[in-house]
Amino acid sequence: MILLFKNINKIVNLRFKVPDFFNHISSIRKHKIYLSTLATLQDYLIYKMKIQFEKIESESDSSFRWLINPKLNDFFFWHFHPEIELVLIEAEEGTRHVGEHISKFYQSDLVLIGSNIPHLNFDYGIKSDYQKLVLHINPSFFENSITEMKLIQTLLEKASFGITFGDETKSKIATFFKTIPDLNHFEQFLSVLKLLNTLANSDDFELLHSEIPKNQLNKKEKERLKQLYGFIDLNFQRKIEIEEVAALSNLSKPAFCRYFKKMTKLTFTEFLNHYRINEAKRLLVLDKNVSETCYECGFESLSYFNRIFKKITGENPMTFKKRF
Repeated sequence: MILLFKNINKIVNLRFKVPDFFNHISSIRKHKIYLSTLATLQDYLIYKMKIQFEKIESESDSSFRWLINPKLNDFFFWHFHPEIELVLIEAEEGTRHVGEHISKFYQSDLVLIGSNIPHLNFDYGIKSDYQKLVLHINPSFFENSITEMKLIQTLLEKASFGITFGDETKSKIATFFKTIPDLNHFEQFLSVLKLLNTLANSDDFELLHSEIPKNQLNKKEKERLKQLYGFIDLNFQRKIEIEEVAALSNLSKPAFCRYFKKMTKLTFTEFLNHYRINEAKRLLVLDKNVSETCYECGFESLSYFNRIFKKITGENPMTFKKRF
């Protein structure tokens, strides 16, 4: 377990209490995957249905919560929160995943994310050195309509689509943005207003969506998928028949197959294999041998396990294990 948790020790200057951080992490602890063990988009589709609500607690006398270089690049944290988020990250390259928008960024990224838009932590998967600053703004900060803040209000309306800013704006505000967390709360208040006003007056931006992104799935779909996921979580170590999960969803086998493919972009067998392989990678990192791992993850044949593992990860289990 030490290997899986070692990067927690890299967190520096986190601007909220340490117990709060562990409460913040605990919701994703069960589903965290060590960086090198997580496959790409296929794994996102698995964890998409496990979107996390992040509870953000600002200090009692502040409307802001700051994260300064939280080194979470080993964690896949697909989450949302009511707070508006402004993130600046400087890295060789990384992935910008906000709502339905997925793209690469290079050198740096500056993004404003509106309330409750699902997004992935911007440092996920980054292997090189990087710097990251995140500002969370309590929505109540903008409740009072002030004439002088009209442009900022317009900016926040645009943030509902997700906004990425260009190089000119990034270079203009980056240094100033980094100085704000060290100010007292009143000076932070004034500086955040100045920062938002600069962004509001910028023409150097791009909206990430043409329509306001929805929080993924409706309540009925979330509950059904949550039930399915819970079933898989409890039973992946044994053989699971499609008829079982179809009955659990009150659907016929053909209807279930169509539904599941529509919701996850994977067949049920593909989904189950990806889930099992992610568990297998976790066990291999924890020094289980290949044979033990195979059967503990619900595969009935070592040769089939090896074939599926290589198909999903690009390498066989033993080669993967040797890297750790």
